[in-house]
Amino acid sequence: MRSDTFAVPGATIYHEIRGTGPVLLILPGGGGDANGSDEMAELLAPHVTVVTMDARGYSRSTLDSERPEQQHVRVQSEDAYLLLRHLTDEPAYVAGGSDGAIVGLDLLARHPDVVRGLLAHEPPCFAVLPDAEEHRAFVTEVAHLARTDGIAAASRRFLDGIGGAMAPSPEPSDLTPHQTAMWARLAVNAPIMMEYELCEFTSYIPDFATLATLADRLVLAVGADSRHLLPARPAAQIAARLGLEAVEFPGMHNGARTHTLEFAARVIELLGIQRYARGGSIQ
Repeated sequence: MRSDTFAVPGATIYHEIRGTGPVLLILPGGGGDANGSDEMAELLAPHVTVVTMDARGYSRSTLDSERPEQQHVRVQSEDAYLLLRHLTDEPAYVAGGSDGAIVGLDLLARHPDVVRGLLAHEPPCFAVLPDAEEHRAFVTEVAHLARTDGIAAASRRFLDGIGGAMAPSPEPSDLTPHQTAMWARLAVNAPIMMEYELCEFTSYIPDFATLATLADRLVLAVGADSRHLLPARPAAQIAARLGLEAVEFPGMHNGARTHTLEFAARVIELLGIQRYARGGSIQ
């Protein structure tokens, strides 16, 4: 693994690179960072060049303003576009979960020239749902709690509102020092995500007209154990609008962490990566 930084308007993006061959960019979920995909990146590196990143304003991706700022889908997707243009002249595979899936949808719609294929796992675009106003009130309440009552109260309300869609976090005693450092960064990121990103991202409505012309490059996915819960519902709604079927991945909303081996195998299968593999396989 090698790490680097890349300057974009208003920020500097930290990213990590593993492997060789075509690029696969993994976009982090809200408040996540590059190291949340370490295990999957190691599994995929024999097949592709895996790029993981911290989104602007989180972990090691710094803002020029040196203070938290409102996060916007279009800005994060532009960061991803500029990073891909910096790293490769060829179209790349892109995979994103949760808010990273929303960024991926925007990237595909606005910059299809850089996307060979996109896996969007449970993008929480609550605005596309028929009961969108109920969920807008929910995320507004979470953001308010983060500002007034603190992250513990906001987190409790958030986890209750998504109906148990997340498998529990690992026990601190089970973590390596490297993982402990990551979880410490995530704890700092969480209130930023809830105050500055949650409402904006869940209000995002994909560009259905453009995505309909690119549907052959798009895989919408849901967790096998969470497909009936709130974070997965938009994927099914978006898929139906585009004439696609939402495919199942193992686990829940955070199945990439809890079922990494199976999840990575599905990424390779559904994005057709084996056609371009440079050797190796996931056993």
